[in-house]
Amino acid sequence: MRWLIDGYNVIRRDPALSSRETESLEAGRTALLHVLATVAGTSPDTFTVVFDGARRTGGMASGGRVEVLFSRPPDHADDVLVRLAARWRDGAVVVSSDRAVRDAARRAGATVLGAEEFLAAIATSPGEDSGGDDEETASREKRGNPRRASKAARAAERARRRLHR
Repeated sequence: MRWLIDGYNVIRRDPALSSRETESLEAGRTALLHVLATVAGTSPDTFTVVFDGARRTGGMASGGRVEVLFSRPPDHADDVLVRLAARWRDGAVVVSSDRAVRDAARRAGATVLGAEEFLAAIATSPGEDSGGDDEETASREKRGNPRRASKAARAAERARRRLHR
């Protein structure tokens, strides 16, 4: 499974990461990559983080199971995420709270998690319930058996569980 992460979107949804970003963009990126390296250490999956702009300084090498990509103008990170989602399709989980990215990733066949969902999932321990209103959201989006979550909700739950393997 490949996780495609909207870097700045995730940073700006977490108070700790966001406070690091106020120091500098580099500090925010480094803090996010440190969190992802910890998660990748316990997961067999590959994590690709996409940031806007060109890399200006060294120190953030891609490699291992956490890969860092920077969009090149005129493209934005959102464009890169959508292209990667189309390439990986159902083998990808796109992490972004940007509606356009989420919609395009779903159309490509990728599983989608909001930045807040992702942050909550990596903050909980394996046996804990991440809480949330997934059941309520799923019941509004689906047809059929009222006791079964939608296909998208089930895929998102499977993705969240993968973080704790």
